[in-house]
Amino acid sequence: MTEFALNPLDLAALLCSRVCHDVISPVGAIVNGLEVLEEEKDAEMRGFALDLVKKSARTASARLQFCRLAFGAAGSAGAAIDTGDAEQVARGLLADDRTKLEWDVPRVLMPKDKVKLVLNLCLIAAAAIPRGGEIRVKVCGGEQITRIEVEAKGANARLASHVPQLLAGKPENNQVDAQGIQPFYAGLVARAANLTLSVAVSADLVRLEACPAQASAMAAATA
Repeated sequence: MTEFALNPLDLAALLCSRVCHDVISPVGAIVNGLEVLEEEKDAEMRGFALDLVKKSARTASARLQFCRLAFGAAGSAGAAIDTGDAEQVARGLLADDRTKLEWDVPRVLMPKDKVKLVLNLCLIAAAAIPRGGEIRVKVCGGEQITRIEVEAKGANARLASHVPQLLAGKPENNQVDAQGIQPFYAGLVARAANLTLSVAVSADLVRLEACPAQASAMAAATA
């Protein structure tokens, strides 16, 4: 089966829809909170509204900063990204009272596509543990042999059935919608970085791995 090709305009539109979906909720909460502050006289209600505005503003900022690195250009073509910046936006978005982020990535300037792939795999891992748990991120090897491993551990961890197909660039019925664009995009980024993705699911664990395409081919040949 040949790889499905998405029209560039459709890809851009679907990614924009994904980003808008991520930020519309906290932005809407900010608007609601400001309306309460404008109209409400009760001190307790005003305090509640102010807390809502502050929390929602932090959430919106964290999501936008994450999306800028995960989906955006983040510099000129061929640019490298500081993995420390990637860790910062990942913690801002993913780490909370329910989810722990273990980041085992050396702080280096890494090619842009590989950093974007790490962040996109983190999004998939987070979606696999909606009740919370632990996300472990590990990157090893030099620039030419980088191996990326992202694991999600948590109660009833699972991967939506359509995700592996989207990662492989082979969506069901050759269609991708706004809900599926993120894993599809992750697959595009992996292939642009000459990395092959693999997925493993077991009890309470989802494991996503990206390794050099040539290494994956050699492993398959010797299996």
